[in-house]
Amino acid sequence: MTTALVRTTHAPHRLPAFLRRALWMLVLTLTGGVERRGRLPRGGCVVVANHSSHADTAALLAALDARHAPAIGAAADYWFASPWRSRLCSRLAAGFPVRRTGGGLDDLLAMTDHLRAGRAVVLFPEGTRGRDGEVGSFHRGALLLAERAGVPLVPVGIGGTDRLLPKHGRLRHSFVRVQIGAPLPATASPEEARDAVAALTARTKSEPLRDSRTRHRVAAVVVSRWALPLAFVWAFAEALSWPLMPELLLAAVCVAVPRAALKLSLTALAGSLAGSLLALQLATSGAHLPAPLTTPRMHAEVRSELALEGASAIRHQPWNGIPFKVYAAEAGRAGTPASDWLPTAAKARGARTLSVGLLFAAFGLLMRRYRHLYGRYLLLLGSGFATALTLIVTGWS
Repeated sequence: MTTALVRTTHAPHRLPAFLRRALWMLVLTLTGGVERRGRLPRGGCVVVANHSSHADTAALLAALDARHAPAIGAAADYWFASPWRSRLCSRLAAGFPVRRTGGGLDDLLAMTDHLRAGRAVVLFPEGTRGRDGEVGSFHRGALLLAERAGVPLVPVGIGGTDRLLPKHGRLRHSFVRVQIGAPLPATASPEEARDAVAALTARTKSEPLRDSRTRHRVAAVVVSRWALPLAFVWAFAEALSWPLMPELLLAAVCVAVPRAALKLSLTALAGSLAGSLLALQLATSGAHLPAPLTTPRMHAEVRSELALEGASAIRHQPWNGIPFKVYAAEAGRAGTPASDWLPTAAKARGARTLSVGLLFAAFGLLMRRYRHLYGRYLLLLGSGFATALTLIVTGWS
């Protein structure tokens, strides 16, 4: 009767578990990505994992299936020492208090019926966060709980959380791996459980993240002293005559090295503005530079906009598909003063260039675990850009 009652009350735990998993999956994706290897067995189980960071809980909640509605054992003297911390732990981490100074075993055994109902109870048998990535000795509580409930013990190794949120340190960017091992019998010794977790932890840390040779080469250029001059010259040339917009370059390099996105975007913006000032002066003096992949209709539209709005006509450029160089050249022919052109061009061009750079940097962070597919991404980017450019030029013909 008791087991049947607990089984009927197990279902309400699943929706909060699903929402918690979605939350922490999103958070860890934004902070570097998370990957799970292996799965929990069907039915209830006691999960034992290494503990080096407060981020371990987030990693497990993101990796473990919501159908197990995992509950995390948390130190009562820390996480339940105040009402606000208690609510935070119980609601966001499905935590339940475990006393570390007497009575802790009773707290664990109180979860027996939840295990029999199919939930996963997650424990850190070291009792505290370790140092230097080493897995400490295990207490017996987790094994006694598994034996009492008649469920398997599942070792789990977590890697990357000690870099993501070091003990007494600040949050940093790091990729996290969670490796779920084969179940152990409830009769396993603490040493056997500790060895299984240590082996899984070592595997998560030793296995390199798969990478693309192409991405690696692009990244080498991005972090070199040639990256900023390249971004500046590319954007400068596009404002004069070069047909490929700097956003194409940003889409390639910001995905490869997201942390370089802001400085590359600002440099490209500076190059665009410098090139547009030169294009403006050349057009004012009567010089006509080549403008490949533009059409007479584009030039006519820009002349019409400039006649009506003056320099502020550049605000249309980020959205209408007409190249920046057409606006710069036509503004020069219309006699637009550089003092009017520069602030309006900086606003319009800056909004587009910075948005594109930061957007692709965010995409690069989200897709970090798939960076071995970077070469295919470049092919898709190139083909997509070529298709879009063809459609734009055809539409303005």
